[in-house]
Amino acid sequence: MNLAQPIATFGRYCMFVARTFSIPDRWSVSARRTLQEVSKLGIDSIPLVLIISLFIGAVIAIQMQLNITSPIIPAYSVGLATRDIVLLEFSNSILCLILAGKVGSNIASEIGTMRVTEQIDALEIMGVNSANFLVLPKIVALVAFMPVLVVLCMGTSIVGGYLVAVFTDLFTVSRYVYGLQAFFIEWYIWYAIIKSLVFAFIIASAASFFGYYVKGGALEVGKASTNGVVSSSIFILLFDVILTKLLLQ
Repeated sequence: MNLAQPIATFGRYCMFVARTFSIPDRWSVSARRTLQEVSKLGIDSIPLVLIISLFIGAVIAIQMQLNITSPIIPAYSVGLATRDIVLLEFSNSILCLILAGKVGSNIASEIGTMRVTEQIDALEIMGVNSANFLVLPKIVALVAFMPVLVVLCMGTSIVGGYLVAVFTDLFTVSRYVYGLQAFFIEWYIWYAIIKSLVFAFIIASAASFFGYYVKGGALEVGKASTNGVVSSSIFILLFDVILTKLLLQ
């Protein structure tokens, strides 16, 4: 296996990130673009997050109840297990994998289209640091807004399980609520938020990188979008393992 190309790509990515995190030429323009990206990448993702979280929370609660049949296991374990699954994994890792597809493809295709239509070249000719001008607002916006999406995901998923208790006879509301409160560890919420910040940076930077260095036409833009989503998903899974080991040991 030839390792030269992956190493060269990683080095190119590091130089790209270094260019991106330079001092903006105009802070007011950068701040305005960041607010626009918050709306486009963050606020526009809220409906998707709410819908997915609601159904996933309901499914987790149902599956936990159907698979917990031993009389030794307390009845409140459904709420406890649903809460911990949501806090530890779904609200950060799985959510970010889903957003890598939506947000990552959006970023890669947008920047890739600007590259093939020579808009980025025009910025360079005018003396503008195009990586800083285009990419930094996207990274800052997604990293800043990701904790909001994570908290919304947590709350909506738990509500999804609660609705199962209300509208079915699988388990009672009182037992579910008691399970949510039992043995609660506050660090799990901070753990999820810390992981999501890292994952948000991976999504925005990887997608921007592949879109920024597109060569060709519309077909290559599509390939760059796919490469950005696949690469960010792989690194999310890799850092999920690393951060879990570091933060929960």
